[in-house]
Amino acid sequence: MAGLTWLYAKAAVTAPAKRGDTSSDALPDAVLTAEAEVDRAHLAAYGRVCGFGVRDELPPTYPHVLAFPLHVELMTGADFPFPLPGLVHVANRITRTRPLLASEPLELVVRAENLRPHERGRQFDVVTTASVDGEAVWVDVSTYLRRSSGTGGGTGGGTGGAAGERPQPPRPTASWRVPADTGRRYAAVSGDRNPIHLHPLAARAFGFPRAIAHGMWTKARCLAALAGRLPDACAVDVRFKAPLPLPARADFAARPTADGWRFSVWSGGKPSLEGTVSG
Repeated sequence: MAGLTWLYAKAAVTAPAKRGDTSSDALPDAVLTAEAEVDRAHLAAYGRVCGFGVRDELPPTYPHVLAFPLHVELMTGADFPFPLPGLVHVANRITRTRPLLASEPLELVVRAENLRPHERGRQFDVVTTASVDGEAVWVDVSTYLRRSSGTGGGTGGGTGGAAGERPQPPRPTASWRVPADTGRRYAAVSGDRNPIHLHPLAARAFGFPRAIAHGMWTKARCLAALAGRLPDACAVDVRFKAPLPLPARADFAARPTADGWRFSVWSGGKPSLEGTVSG
C-alpha cells in the first residue's frame, strides 16, 4: 500500500490531466486488497477525537479509517477518470452483520462501481468490504460527486427545497462545541489530509472561508452519541448536506424509529448531516 503523503502529491500533479467530464469515462476494474490489524493506541486516539469510549468493540466507522489508504490509492490510479482534488463526499452507508473486535484481523477489499448521472455532475461509489476469517462482516459504501464545470455549489449532496423554503431544525438532544483544530486532529488519526479541513488559509484556496469538518468525523461523532444503543446488526446511512465550518456550535438531534434511529446535525440554521440507523 503506497504512502498517503506520496499519493496526495501524485493527486495534485496528475489532476490537470484528468478531465472526467465526458460520458465515455469508465471506472477502473481494479480491486485493491490489504490485511489490517488494529493498533490499540491508534484506536484510542481515534476514540478521543470522535468521542468514543475505550472498548474492545470497534466503532462502526473505524474500519473506514483502516481502508482509507486503499481509497486514495484507487482514486489516484492512472486509470481513474476523475482528479481526486474536487471530489465531494456526499453520502456514506455502513452495514455490519455484527460488532467487530479490536483483536480480529481484517481482510479489506476496495473497488469503485456504479458510475451514474447526478444533477450536478456524475457520482460513483467506493465500496469497501471487511471480512474476518473469510466472512464478510462490514461493508462501507462511500458516494462521491464529480461536479460538472459550471455547476458550482458547496460540498453537500442535497439539492435543497423549493425557492424560499427554509427547513426548520428539529429540537436538539445535545449541543457540541466543535473546536477549530478538529480537522487537523481527525486528519492525524484518519490520514485524510485534504487541505479544506486543515487550516483557514488552505480552505480559502478551495473557496471556503474557513476550514470545514470531515464528513466522516461528523458521522462518527453522531454514532459516539448513540453508543450503546445501536443494534449489533445494523446499517447506518448518512447524507452530507452542507459543510460544517470550524470552529462551530453544532446541534445534534436523534429520535428513535421503529427499527433504529433518525438523526441529524445542524449548524448556523442549516443541516450538515442527516442519517438513519436501521436494524
